[in-house]
Amino acid sequence: MKSKTDFPNINQKKAEGMSPDGVPFRVLVVDDSMFVTKQITQILNSEGFEVVATACDGGEGVEKYKELYPNLDLVTMDITMPKMDGVTALEKIIEFDADAKVIMISALGKQDLVKKSLLLGAKNYIVKPLDRKKVLERLLMALK
Repeated sequence: MKSKTDFPNINQKKAEGMSPDGVPFRVLVVDDSMFVTKQITQILNSEGFEVVATACDGGEGVEKYKELYPNLDLVTMDITMPKMDGVTALEKIIEFDADAKVIMISALGKQDLVKKSLLLGAKNYIVKPLDRKKVLERLLMALK
């Protein structure tokens, strides 16, 4: 019987969540849904990304961004949240760091808010329900 050592390269692909020098991309996940936060975290961890923090509303997301800055590569930001929504949080993050890479996450039917977010400086958006392939594709595009 052949073992894994007989086929060292089979099914091995580079984790997409790693920078060219092998360091994981660091991500802040901001979403009021524990389910969505867990789902995004699992997708990202499976590709080698490092979810360095999570926040459950925009205000907390802005605070965590400032705490982690500049050791952060990307933010996923839900648009609709209590206390401070994602669009306002995006504005505050962009005010603080014009080069911030923020991907908005939206439910269907929120095109006006998505458009506003993109005009304010969001790098891209993802529509719920989350599709693993699309999540990874959009995040990697923003990191280039």
